[in-house]
Amino acid sequence: MSPDALTLLDPVVLARIQFAANITFHILFPTISIAMGWVLLFFKLRFNATGDEKWLAAYGFWVKIFALTFALGVVSGITMSFQFGTNWPGYMKTVGNIAGPLLAYEVLTAFFLEATFLGIMLFGQKKVSNRMHTLATVLVAGGTTLSAFWIIVLNSWMQTPTGFEMINGQAHVTSWLAVIFNPSMPYRLTHMLLASGLTVAFLIAGVSAFQWLKGQRQAAVQAALKTGVFLAAALIPLQILVGDMHGLNTMQHQPAKLAAIEGVWHTERGAPLLLFALPNSETRSNDYAIGIPKVASLILTHELDGEIKGLNEFAEHPPVAKVFWAFRVMVGVGMLMLLASWLAAWQIRRNGEPQPLVSKLLIGMTFSGWIATVAGWYVTEIGRQPWLVQGVLKTADAISSVPSGMVLSTLLMYLALYVFLLASYISVVFYLAKKAGQPAGEH
Repeated sequence: MSPDALTLLDPVVLARIQFAANITFHILFPTISIAMGWVLLFFKLRFNATGDEKWLAAYGFWVKIFALTFALGVVSGITMSFQFGTNWPGYMKTVGNIAGPLLAYEVLTAFFLEATFLGIMLFGQKKVSNRMHTLATVLVAGGTTLSAFWIIVLNSWMQTPTGFEMINGQAHVTSWLAVIFNPSMPYRLTHMLLASGLTVAFLIAGVSAFQWLKGQRQAAVQAALKTGVFLAAALIPLQILVGDMHGLNTMQHQPAKLAAIEGVWHTERGAPLLLFALPNSETRSNDYAIGIPKVASLILTHELDGEIKGLNEFAEHPPVAKVFWAFRVMVGVGMLMLLASWLAAWQIRRNGEPQPLVSKLLIGMTFSGWIATVAGWYVTEIGRQPWLVQGVLKTADAISSVPSGMVLSTLLMYLALYVFLLASYISVVFYLAKKAGQPAGEH
């Protein structure tokens, strides 16, 4: 058997791939539900303020998508929690005193809000007062954001752990404020919330553009299309700004990750911004590098000759090529978002609707937020390796003794199921979009 095959069958590698598969599938749905709740609230408030039925019709369509998304997010989230016990028992054994309460806060303060009041949003519009229905929407939107808050707190703490001490190999909290408001949490939370907003904006814009090209020219479709386009156009510059601030925070607290992102092997001043390169871990250099001189230093240090620490400064660092390219995929999709949203917004302001070619571009970018979010999470999670909790617990030290064959079999099962569910989700979204244009008697 080849060395590569043996590496692939390593229990640690298999467990990491399985966790990556599960988190990749799971994160798709909270990324939509977090911001979708607030867009639904916007639709409802616009209806309350104007009495225009188009806003209520838009609410009625998109709340169905929200419910479908919420259901898949819950199911995939349960699968995620199982893995802490099956594949990563060392994680809870070492940092369970911190991770356990944070996960419990997420369930108690956030999930119950979403699960309880979603039913009123879906089925209670004609059974409760308009004020109560609006309040249910507020609580669900707040619950999704609160849920994201606690999860991001835990993930950020794993990246930049503070507020604890190690006693007999276990982490014990010394300050919950320091745990919650750890150095990277504000940047990571803002970055994630904006990512969710952009994902939802392009989802709404893409599906609405699809309906528009299919001849569904109802006022509700037009309202949703404009909402998606203008929301995306407003959020993408903010995301670029926050991303820059997040990068500066990463350089301060996780310099090895930052060096991998930029492909900087040797400490240098005036480091170039690499647009393309093939990082070579054997020669510890970049092959076929194309870059803009000094721009990486300018962005990260605000000086043309600013110093960036290279990977050779660290005894351990993440796999460079994966982090390097995941970051560029994220940024590349972000640039496409900027172009598409601003072009569509300009055409809507000028002509009242996007041209067919731009509408097709929006349709093609319907799920672009997923690509950018997953790439960003790969940068975050792979960039922390070989640590599971930075400087506290290594990934290899948290693995279980489950045989690699068992992990491989469940991994294949998960992958098959996730491909089926993802294809089903996308097909149902567009099925509902086409169905929305039929007369009521044909539904």
